[in-house]
Amino acid sequence: MAFAWKASGISYNRYISVASRVVRRSLKEDKRIAAEKRGESDLRFAKWENGKQGEVKNLADANAAAESSAGSS
Repeated sequence: MAFAWKASGISYNRYISVASRVVRRSLKEDKRIAAEKRGESDLRFAKWENGKQGEVKNLADANAAAESSAGSS
């Protein structure tokens, strides 16, 4: 017997993401806010050149800047 997430054609990681979001949304207001903050992720990256680390940037900010510059050209 196949798992429900596998039968629906989604990955296990996607299934866990959806399930955790549903659980967080079902909590009472005070607990929900705290749980949503724990569920956020912040990705950062740095470009390395000549063996030296460059400026550390937030991935979401860099992505937004790249999309806006691509859209204006």
